[in-house]
Amino acid sequence: MKWLHTVAWILVMVGALNWGLVGLGGFMGANWNVVGMILGSWPQVEWLVYVLVGAGAVYEIVMHKSLCKNCGTGGMM
Repeated sequence: MKWLHTVAWILVMVGALNWGLVGLGGFMGANWNVVGMILGSWPQVEWLVYVLVGAGAVYEIVMHKSLCKNCGTGGMM
């Protein structure tokens, strides 16, 4: 299941970076939604990416403690 953890982690990072750019762009009066820029002509695919990012986040929330070496063993980062 390491591959699933890796895919979920990548999706969460993509989502986090995209949201950070959306927020920063909002302060600067710009639209920096990278997913929207790349997949804007295919709205259903864009929505699918958002659903996958959300599913990855839920997976990481539920499974993180058992998969993370630091959290699972009680160690500190």
